[in-house]
Amino acid sequence: MEENNRPVVSGSAPEWNPQNSRYDNSNKGLKITVIVLAAVAVVLAGVFAYVWIDRQKMIDDLTIDKQNLTNELIELQGEYAQLSSNNDSLNVQLDREREKVSQLLDRIKQTDAANRSKIRQYEKELGTLRSIMKHYIFQIDSLNTLNIALRKDAELARAEAAKSAERYQELSKTTDEYARLVEQGSEIKGRGINIVGINASNKETDRSSRIKKLRTCLSLIENSIAPKGPMRVYIRVKGPDGILMTSDQQRIFEMNGEQLVYSESREVDYQGAEVEVCIYFASEQFSKGVYTVEAYTESGLLGTGDILLR
Repeated sequence: MEENNRPVVSGSAPEWNPQNSRYDNSNKGLKITVIVLAAVAVVLAGVFAYVWIDRQKMIDDLTIDKQNLTNELIELQGEYAQLSSNNDSLNVQLDREREKVSQLLDRIKQTDAANRSKIRQYEKELGTLRSIMKHYIFQIDSLNTLNIALRKDAELARAEAAKSAERYQELSKTTDEYARLVEQGSEIKGRGINIVGINASNKETDRSSRIKKLRTCLSLIENSIAPKGPMRVYIRVKGPDGILMTSDQQRIFEMNGEQLVYSESREVDYQGAEVEVCIYFASEQFSKGVYTVEAYTESGLLGTGDILLR
């Protein structure tokens, strides 16, 4: 009874409760977890932000690279368009490379800028195409240099050919002139043509009633460059009426491409020395008047003469 009636002392500490202690500890752990999670979230957000910014920067760089690559290809396309050659085989090769540039340009335009491996691959292909173009430029320059040299050689050759042609023409004129002079000099000339009438007794006479034939004599003068050997001398006898006198059978010779009728002829062996030739023309009747005789070889006229018969 005494214990239950003890007075309570004012200001003393409350009694300890195990349930309150466990609650406090749990609350503190939750706070720590939240703080840790928040810190992790902040870190992850920073990481994600950095990754996103870095990726965006990389995409921007790749976009710039793609645009630069596109511009370089357009420039290369223009440079290929300016290349030309007179060589058909080389032109075919240039057309093939121009097609490659166009195809590569189309592929770049259709490729996402973020596709880094493709962009790098296209850069390598661009480098290859540029190297090939440099090779063609060198080849075209070499061909142009060769063509310039060939054109100069051709011009010199044409000039030389023109000079040669001019010299040839001059030489031909000189040669033709020499040939003409030689031809003229090689012609056999005649001189001293003499015509007399011959009677039945082989005596000379000018009486027409007694004449049986006309004898025409002339000399073939000396010519060392004239053709040597047998040759024929022709005479054409024209009566007082101007008509050519011939035998019953008409006889023709050719002189410098012209056919002429002759009255009589004789073959002579000409060896370059002067030789006398006499040709007789017989007729059944000779009338009074002047008879004209022309003497020829196939090269030309030797001379003319006439006789008056009484």
